[in-house]
Amino acid sequence: MASKIKKGDEVIVVAGKDKGKRGTVVKILQNERLVVENVNMAKRHTKPDQNKGEPGGILDKEMPMNISNVALYNPETGKGDRVGFKILEDGSKVRIFKSSREVIDI
Repeated sequence: MASKIKKGDEVIVVAGKDKGKRGTVVKILQNERLVVENVNMAKRHTKPDQNKGEPGGILDKEMPMNISNVALYNPETGKGDRVGFKILEDGSKVRIFKSSREVIDI
C-alpha cells in the first residue's frame, strides 16, 4: 500500500497545539504516527553522562503526532492539501494534489 505522506515531505499541521506550523517529515512510525521537524516539541530532562561526555539539562525533543493532524503542503496555493493517487499511461502510480490534480512526485 502506498502512503499518502512520506519521509522528506513538507507538511502543515492542521490540528493541535502547533496548528499552522510547517515542517519536514523526519520519520514515519508504526500505527499512523510521524515525527515532524521542529513541531510538537517536548522538554526532556536528562542527567549528565560522564562516559559519553554529554552535559545534563533540559533538552527540546520532537515527539510523534498522528498522521491525521497534518496535510501535505501545496506550494502553489500556500495551504495544506489532500492527497490522491493516479495511474499514469506508463503504468506507474503517482501521488496528486486533490485540489489542482497536479502530480506531486515524478
